Amino acid sequence: MIWLFIVLAMLLVISPVMWLKPSPRQKRVAALRNAAMQTGLKVTLQVPPLHGDKVPMPAYRWPYPPQRPGPDFMLVRGSHAAEALKPFAHDWRWRKEPLRPLPDALEARLKRLLERLPQDALVVESDARALTLWWHESQGYERFSTYLEDFEALRDGLAGRPDDPQASGPPVPPAV
Repeated sequence: MIWLFIVLAMLLVISPVMWLKPSPRQKRVAALRNAAMQTGLKVTLQVPPLHGDKVPMPAYRWPYPPQRPGPDFMLVRGSHAAEALKPFAHDWRWRKEPLRPLPDALEARLKRLLERLPQDALVVESDARALTLWWHESQGYERFSTYLEDFEALRDGLAGRPDDPQASGPPVPPAV
């Protein structure tokens, strides 16, 4: 009988410690976020720009250079968009279109990227400060890293194309 009490006491001591141990998903997400931040991305948890959604969601941001702001637009996956929104690419709709049309090469790059994104990628947004991917982190860093080059090239192509031409400030001299 004493052994039973000892075992129960040990279980009572060990069980809270087991709750503190991160789950395999938490470990994967932490490794993904750390690796993404090491590449220069900013990762935050915020309420996404989805209608009626108040639960924080991971936002991965590729910042534009301060002197070269980006355009304002927002694309939403069809499963989270109203049918009234204008279609853009397979299963993506404009919630907010850029004021100036994107060059054909950038538009094609954006469409190819959207087709490759996982199903839990719900919003791709650009504002003057950053290009942002809102998603639920369903993949590990190894798979996510296959999107990095495309996002960086897209960000670089969009930089300096603000909807407000006055926002970009004076031209920046080329690096020597």
